[in-house]
Amino acid sequence: MKIFYAIQATGNGHISRATQLYPYLKKYGEVDFFLSGNNASLTTDLPVKFKSKGCSLYYSKCGGLDYPSIIKNIKPRQIYKDADILPLKNYDIVINDFDSVTALACRMQKVHSVQFGHQASFISKNTPRPNKRSMMGEFIFKNYAPAPQNIGLHFESYDSFIHPPIIKDEIVNATPQNLKHITVYLPSFDKDCLEKAFKSIPDIQFHWFLDTVEKEHTIGNITYFPVNQKKFNKSLINCEGIITGGGFETPAEALYLDKKILSIPIKNHYEQECNAAALKKLGVPVIYDVADDFNLIIENWLNMDIIYPKMKANNINQTLEYLFDTYKK
Repeated sequence: MKIFYAIQATGNGHISRATQLYPYLKKYGEVDFFLSGNNASLTTDLPVKFKSKGCSLYYSKCGGLDYPSIIKNIKPRQIYKDADILPLKNYDIVINDFDSVTALACRMQKVHSVQFGHQASFISKNTPRPNKRSMMGEFIFKNYAPAPQNIGLHFESYDSFIHPPIIKDEIVNATPQNLKHITVYLPSFDKDCLEKAFKSIPDIQFHWFLDTVEKEHTIGNITYFPVNQKKFNKSLINCEGIITGGGFETPAEALYLDKKILSIPIKNHYEQECNAAALKKLGVPVIYDVADDFNLIIENWLNMDIIYPKMKANNINQTLEYLFDTYKK
């Protein structure tokens, strides 16, 4: 089979998931990847055959979305051109991980597709939402990358078409330890927003992953890391807890490893607010603002005794078999 796989590169989670799936997809045939967006800082060895700037996210300085920059960088004419030249009819199956360019191309070329990934889970009304729903957020879920078939991934199976998270083999096969450091991955925060709080609690060691860091180095109680999958996995496997956003892949892996989680969803990011609602149902502490008492919040969080429900890993072979079988129908 010839397989077209579209990756939304507004962050690193989609690339991480595709990297884990690739060896399994190769069993079915030749896979060509399409990378859409330019926010990802994670390098990849995937065979990316097509690229587009698509629609990308931009962040404000301390934990929010920069909507003027997002709107400014959307180029409708270029998106239309990119969609028009994608040779989708040359493929036996089109898998779309929430990419608008591929969804548009499918409509233009009358090609069948499946939306596969975390965002597909929000097609179900049963998937957790925050108390205050966003009409715009719900509109984006339904219309940003629509497909006739949806296979979702989430923390729990909230509906019949929603499957467990894709957990990397390195995480599944790991023997977790607690080496007492805190892993930090908050790509929407600049260094200046958090550094003072971390330095004010010198007894706690932090492993902080930043896309602005080129080389690993340690200053005081903080070790700064570039965004690197292997180093991040090692840090997560051996940490006491992780401070991260309201994404999906990283909290899912932390839950699988039974690590403490402190979630700080990106402000005005509806998907992350939905994820935060789901995490709160699982007992994960969530904060929405980082203020002068952030150091105290971290210390209180580390003193909490929280037991999370055991996270299941996706049976990838079974899920892909289901995907290909239902696609043919």
